[in-house]
Amino acid sequence: MKFSFPFLKCFSSSTDTLEGNQIPYGGQISQNFTVYNYNDLKVATHGFKASNKIGEGGFGSVYKGLLKGGIFVAVKVLSVELESMRGEREFVSEIAALSDIKHENLVNLRGCCVDGAHRLLVYDYMENNSLAQTFLGGEQNRSKFTWTLRKEISIGIAKGLSYLHEEVSPYVVHRDIKASNILLDENFTPKIADFGLARLFSENMSHISTRVAGTLGYLSPEYAISGHLTRKSDVYSFGVVLLEIVSGSPVVAFDITRGEHFLVKKAWEMYNADQLLELVDPVLDREILNDEAVRFLKVGLLCVQEKANLRPKMSMVIKMLSRDGTIIVEEMKITQPGIVADLMDVKIGGKHSSHSFFSKASTSMSPGSPFQIGKSRKSNS
Repeated sequence: MKFSFPFLKCFSSSTDTLEGNQIPYGGQISQNFTVYNYNDLKVATHGFKASNKIGEGGFGSVYKGLLKGGIFVAVKVLSVELESMRGEREFVSEIAALSDIKHENLVNLRGCCVDGAHRLLVYDYMENNSLAQTFLGGEQNRSKFTWTLRKEISIGIAKGLSYLHEEVSPYVVHRDIKASNILLDENFTPKIADFGLARLFSENMSHISTRVAGTLGYLSPEYAISGHLTRKSDVYSFGVVLLEIVSGSPVVAFDITRGEHFLVKKAWEMYNADQLLELVDPVLDREILNDEAVRFLKVGLLCVQEKANLRPKMSMVIKMLSRDGTIIVEEMKITQPGIVADLMDVKIGGKHSSHSFFSKASTSMSPGSPFQIGKSRKSNS
C-alpha cells in the first residue's frame, strides 16, 4: 500500500502557505480528507469552550465538536511555536501518517484546518475517551472491564500496531504508545491515536536516529540511550500497556515503604518468583483466568525485554495472544526487561550520564508525561 499526503490541500486552503522546500512530504490528495473552515470549527466547539475540552496533550488541546450535519467530532488545536516550529512538525506528522490509511484500530482522521497560525486536526469522536481515563484508576472503573473486554482491547491494539509496522509502505513507528493514546469508541473498540511523534520508515531503513521523544515509563531503553528508533521501540511500549491492562496497575507507582517502583520491574520480579498470577487485577477472578491471564503477562514481558532483537514482531504478538498462542509463549525464553527509570539515562544532545536500565533514582518529571529532548537526524544504516 502507498500513502498519499493531502496536507498540501490543507495549506492550499489558507493564505498562509508553506514554500515548497518547507514541505517534507508530497503526494496526491485523498478524496476522504476534508479541509475545514476555521470559523465552522469554532462554532462546532462553542468557541473552543473549556467545558468542551475532552483532552490535552503535549502539543495542544482536544475539543468535542458538533458539525452542521449533526456529526460529533474531536478537534485537536495544536500550539505552534514559530521559532522552533514545534507543533507544525507534529501537525504534518499526523497528516502524513494517517491521511490515507484506514484500520479498525486506528483513529480516523477526517481532515484539517490551516488558518494563519492556527493548525487544527479533526477526528472521529470517541465516546469512551481513552484507556487511561476510562479504565485506569479506581476499582469502580476497572470492574467495568471484564476479562473478555480486556482481551479484545489488547488484541485490537496489537492489530493496529501490526498494520502500521508490517502492512503499509512506508511503515509507521508511532513513538508514543501509551494508555492515554488508546481511544475507545462506543463499543470499546481500541483506536491508536496521537501520531504527532510518528515517523515513517522506507523499507531499506533499519532505524532512524532522532531526538528522544515519548513518555517515561513507556520509553524503550535502547531508544532512550542511543536515540535509535525502530519498530521494536513501539513493541516495548505495547508490552507496558499490556501489563497495565492485565494488572490494572499504573506504569509507575509510589508508596512510602517501597518508594517509586515500575510495573515492568514488578512483573519481572513476580515472574521469577513464579507468582505472576498475583499480578492479575484483583477485581477479576484470578482462579478462573489463571493460565490465560498469566500468558498475557508473559507476552508483555517478552515485549519489554532489554535486548530489542529478542522482542517479537507485532504479528507474532497477535498469534501469542490468540487462543492457540499457549504453545508459542511457553517455548519462548523470557529475559530481563529494560527500564528507563531516570531522565539521567536519556540521551541528551548525544550524551547520557548512565547506562543503568534499573536506575533507582527518582525521576525528575512526572512519569507518564511526554517529553522531547535533543535534535533530529536521520540514518539509513
